[in-house]
Amino acid sequence: MRIALARTLTVAALLFAASACSTTPRPLVNSDPAADFGSYEGFGFFETPATDRGGYESLVTSFLKTAIAQELDKKGLRYADDPDLVVNFYINTREKIRSRSVPTASPYYGWRDPFYDTWGGYGGYETRIDQYTEGTLHIDIVDARTSTLVWEGSVAGRITDEVIANLENSIDDGVRIILSEYPEIARSS
Repeated sequence: MRIALARTLTVAALLFAASACSTTPRPLVNSDPAADFGSYEGFGFFETPATDRGGYESLVTSFLKTAIAQELDKKGLRYADDPDLVVNFYINTREKIRSRSVPTASPYYGWRDPFYDTWGGYGGYETRIDQYTEGTLHIDIVDARTSTLVWEGSVAGRITDEVIANLENSIDDGVRIILSEYPEIARSS
């Protein structure tokens, strides 16, 4: 049980690295051009979301359901027992490697460098390798009557210790970023 919980929390944290970025990541979204978003009023969740395993609801699933419900409510949709839309979500993670060349200091630091017109100059370049985990959160919204995907969104980002330490807030931020692109529904009171 401890291993499953640790794995679930780690996977979720990896997903929501996007929220720890200094700039807001841009979500990728697609929608069915034939979908009439104004006709949808209620939403629900898939019975077993892709983030659940082992016959129980994970903490990640609970956090995601709460965050998604809050954002869809802002868009004019309401949670319903017999929904027009059903929502699923899943997380992908992968290890990435980034290499970059950076200038190094000259061993003659303090000597006037005629090539760069600075003190010290550069001694050359060094290749630095960064290995990190990138997480991607996906949200799918499906028409419950036709079982057709009508909207999908995702956001990716680097997983950091801060993301892992603030999992619920990181999930809230990732969901908010994605669903900011979902169409707002104007409802008459």
